[in-house]
Amino acid sequence: MPNTKELQDLVFQVRRDILRMVHKVNSGHPGGSLGCTEFFVALYNEVMELKDGFDMDGRDEDLFFLSNGHISPVFYSVLARRGYFPVEELSTFRLINSRLQGHPTTHEGLPGIRIASGSLGQGMSVAIGAAEAKKLNGDNKLVFSLHGDGELQEGQNWEAIMYAGSKNVDNLIATVDRNGQQIDGPTSEVMALGDIGEKFRVFGWEVMEIEDGNNLEQVIAGLQKAKTLSGKGKPVCIVMNTMMGNGVDFMMHTHAWHGKAPNDEQLETALAQNPETLGDY
Repeated sequence: MPNTKELQDLVFQVRRDILRMVHKVNSGHPGGSLGCTEFFVALYNEVMELKDGFDMDGRDEDLFFLSNGHISPVFYSVLARRGYFPVEELSTFRLINSRLQGHPTTHEGLPGIRIASGSLGQGMSVAIGAAEAKKLNGDNKLVFSLHGDGELQEGQNWEAIMYAGSKNVDNLIATVDRNGQQIDGPTSEVMALGDIGEKFRVFGWEVMEIEDGNNLEQVIAGLQKAKTLSGKGKPVCIVMNTMMGNGVDFMMHTHAWHGKAPNDEQLETALAQNPETLGDY
């Protein structure tokens, strides 16, 4: 059984990292990052099978691809806290010549980052390609990916989703962050997405739901269940219901914090709601 107390302490610390990173440079995307904190903490510390060290090849270990790359703050924090690079490097977020740019890049060789992402809609194709490569190499490990619900408005996703279902890419677990918000407002008003799970299902995917993607135990259980569904002829889609801005009361229930940093007073209020557990950088 996972030590959920330790993982929950990590959730609090990652939230603090996110808030401090975007505040320092008055730039970045805290809303979606906060909403996916439990997912990243669970994935990298409980669910994925990872090797010591990092290489771009990624053989004989599970892989993860972040498609909605604008939520890089949570990705960087969890990678650093997992030991991929020094936690102190988080203080360089979005600075000139930093390895931690607003959207993940590969040209600076940041451990843990295998693709440049942020051009929305492309991550599904990359994840499918990596999953197929593992099959060709006789590698039985899994490929995980994360996608925003608003991101599914990009047409490239659906070509890739159709391909994965028709070609039985059953070593792929793709999670959709269903927070119902995007930069211009609720997804229901910008471009309604309908029943996401049913759309994946008719394209030949196995579909499951995590009812509360901000409940750490539910996220761990959901991801572990998804692993048991892999290897059975169908790719797996998890529809994960989250709250944008989760853990900071004034950032929740709105799209306003999709891409806006807190000011000094707001930062202190937000940090007070998330206790320091592992030490700030």
